[in-house]
This record gives sequence, structure tokens and C-alpha cells, in this order.
Amino acid sequence: MKLAQSILQGKRLTKEMLLNLYTDASVDTLDLLNEAYILRKHYYGKKVKLNMILNAKSGICPENCGYCGQSRDMKQKQRYALVPEEQILKGAEVAHKHDIGTYCIVMSGRGPSNKEIDHISKSVEEIKAKHPQLKICACLGLTNDEQAKKLKQAGVDRYNHNINTSENYHEEVVTTHTYKNRTDTIEIMKENHISPCSGVICGMGESNQDIIDMAFALKEIDADSIPINFLHPIKGTKFGDMDELTPMKCLRIIALFRIINPSKEIRIAGGREVNLRSLQPLALKAANSIFVGDYLITGGQPNKLDYKMIEDLGFEIDFGNH
Repeated sequence: MKLAQSILQGKRLTKEMLLNLYTDASVDTLDLLNEAYILRKHYYGKKVKLNMILNAKSGICPENCGYCGQSRDMKQKQRYALVPEEQILKGAEVAHKHDIGTYCIVMSGRGPSNKEIDHISKSVEEIKAKHPQLKICACLGLTNDEQAKKLKQAGVDRYNHNINTSENYHEEVVTTHTYKNRTDTIEIMKENHISPCSGVICGMGESNQDIIDMAFALKEIDADSIPINFLHPIKGTKFGDMDELTPMKCLRIIALFRIINPSKEIRIAGGREVNLRSLQPLALKAANSIFVGDYLITGGQPNKLDYKMIEDLGFEIDFGNH
């Protein structure tokens, strides 16, 4: 196939080429994964970045995202306001202790109040004073320029705001905010020199073209980190009965995202355990980053299994450039 070599030599791939490649049944998924591995190895060797989430505020959300157990349409048991500063600091200690390079502070809701920004900023300042090497990623929803400046000053390294799906399919997923609301937040972070993290959720009924469009949109946004989530259906949500993914389809999607965004951090995120199942290790041939521990309101596998998986592959934890 020699696709990876041509990309490393500067070949530009079009959406049409990638759609044909993705949908061509004669192109073996493992062959595609091998091409992705050449790119992953070129940029990241055999290193794997570890990330951990703190669900700092749960539920109490006015948005109607069709995949989310915290949306306004769900009667959620797990509801609480922004956690105390001590709890945020405790999470950072856990991340440090387990060799986790990126600590993600996540809040539900449309976006943070100024008071919540101050609370997060103060916590981040304390974390950075004690663990300057720990990368802090904030995921707080839609923000403005003033809030971004405060986060940057406090020491936030990265801001996650997923596009989730393609611009074309966005209204099928959520109607309480627009696709542009999301991309505007990412641009605000970039303007304030905060590293942009933006990804997707696959398996929500999107088309093959939508998947290609998502990967190219993130290339255009120039997201430094791209989390790929696979729908973990939650009963009662719009997509609660959806079942469109197989382990091989997930691998094909991850390979495609690496091929389109060859030098970027590609992270396997929510839903990997239930969708990739026994093929989880193969995903690291294309991805170079994973979440360890639990997600926002769905459980992950025990940390020790992730560490063992990395070791069994002959890969190693990336401690540098945090």
C-alpha cells in the first residue's frame, strides 16, 4: 500500500480519496492499521501518553446532547455542583502517583460561571506549584476570552472541547448549541495560547462521509490532541439503543484518524472497553494516548490492566513533554 510513506513524503490526501479508502471492502483493516502504525511510530515511537479524568461537576446541565447521561432530558442520579478544591488537588496527587501525564478537570453544563473559573484557576495554580510537570487539561464547556485568559494565567496547558460529530450531523446530536459555538471556543483557546484538544464520538448514526468530515475538520482546527470516543449507549438517551460499532470498525476509524492527522496525539477515549473489547491493544498501533480509570459517568477497566496492556505490547509510558 505504501500510503504512510507517501504521507511522510508530503502527499496531500483529499476527502474523496480517504472516503474511498475507508469504504473499500477490499482494503483490509489490519493493512490500514499497519500504515497508521508507520506514522504513529515515526512521530511517537512506542510511547503511550496516559490521561485521567476528574468529573468535577456532574449533571445540572441545560443541554440536550443525545448521547449524554447528564443531559437535561435525563433524570440523573449522579448530580453535584463543582467539587471542593481539596478534591481537585487530591485527583492531581493520584495522577502524579500513577505516572499519568495529563490530568483532565471536567465540568458538566453549557459553560462555567466566572466564579467556577476562579475556583478551577485557584486549584490549578496549587497543582502547578506542587507538580509543575503535570499537564492540566480543562474541559468546562463554552467559554469566553476573559475566562480563557484566567485559565492560561493559572497554568492550564490544554483545553478540551470536542466537536463530537460533523457539522452536517450536528443537529441530529444536539440542538441547544451550534457546531460553531463549539469551534469558536476552540479558537478562543488557541488565541490565548492554550493547546486545543478536540475529538469525536463515533457510533451515533453518522454516515461514512461524516466520519471523514470529522477527521478533516480536526485537521483544519489543528487540534493538538484528538480523543476518539466510541458510543457507550446509555438507556434513556436518544442514542441509548444504538449498536452500530464492531471492534474492527473502531480500529478502521482510529487508523483513518491517524492517517489524516499523522503527527497529532490520537487518544482512545470513552467506550473503548465495550466497543474494542479484546482488540484494545491493536488500537495502540494507531493511537498513542489513552484514558486510564473511569470516564465521566461510565466505568473504565482497572488501571493495572491498561499498564499491563502497554507492557505486553512492548510499548512504554511517555513521561516526557508533560
